[in-house]
Amino acid sequence: MTPGHHPLDPALRAALSTVIGGDRNPAAAIDSATEIGGGSISRALLVESAGQRCFVKLNDASLAGMFAAEADGLGALAACSALRVPRVFGHGICGRQAYLVLEYLPLQPLRERRHGSEAGRSLAALHRIRGPQFGWQHDNFIGSSPQYNKQQRTWALFFARQRLLPQLAMARRQGQHGKLIANGERLAEKVPALFVDHQPQPSLLHGDLWSGNAAVDEAGTLTLFDPAVYFGDREADLAMTELFGGFPDSFYAAYREAWPVADGFEQRKLLYNLYHVLNHLNLFGSGYLHQAERMIARLLAEIGG
Repeated sequence: MTPGHHPLDPALRAALSTVIGGDRNPAAAIDSATEIGGGSISRALLVESAGQRCFVKLNDASLAGMFAAEADGLGALAACSALRVPRVFGHGICGRQAYLVLEYLPLQPLRERRHGSEAGRSLAALHRIRGPQFGWQHDNFIGSSPQYNKQQRTWALFFARQRLLPQLAMARRQGQHGKLIANGERLAEKVPALFVDHQPQPSLLHGDLWSGNAAVDEAGTLTLFDPAVYFGDREADLAMTELFGGFPDSFYAAYREAWPVADGFEQRKLLYNLYHVLNHLNLFGSGYLHQAERMIARLLAEIGG
């Protein structure tokens, strides 16, 4: 077998053939399956069938709900014509494996100034899609962690109850205690104080917008994937783009030109990124503990708590 090529279980091969071929060619032969990068949580394959290339994610059958939520999120993002998202062919379970089959897109990093400018305007266009309340029709995932989306009319309460408190509860279950939990819960109680002068509208968010989940296609169009969608404050997406870096200055300049950011963003950015740092603590361990504690302490100090 040539390096990188992946042997497919016959039953999985048949299932993927049916998904890729669709109604027109339900028994489409799979010509090759090659293991590739692109899935930090799941295994990723480039599958070729009858001249068509697909990106296939595989994971344990118990995580089928994660793939269903991803497919739902990609469908929601596709409502924005300024973006490109991979088409969803299908998802399901075969034996002990869950699978998600997506359109394979040749992508490049979002680096060039001109690409950054277009991407900033495209993200602003996504955020102009409005929802009736904050949240989503159902819960989904942030990475492999559950993300709770019970809809609420008040953003501050939504963020405290559906974002901070569940992550703190997860940290407690994993053995964290002391000031992280005590101060974190105190902060959650005081979150409304940060929104006295900021009343955002529910915008459609990608929800997990770091540079690894954004790229440009061959035409230079912003392409988003691996979403954790919900309706929230658009600044939460912007905040996460800054957490790990990787977005060019032209991206931010174009976004702000299309839709200026309100005063107080730096403080809210810290709050919004605390959610992701807590999630990294819960997913990857105590290397994120002190960062989370420092962020909580700074926010409490700024609130006066």
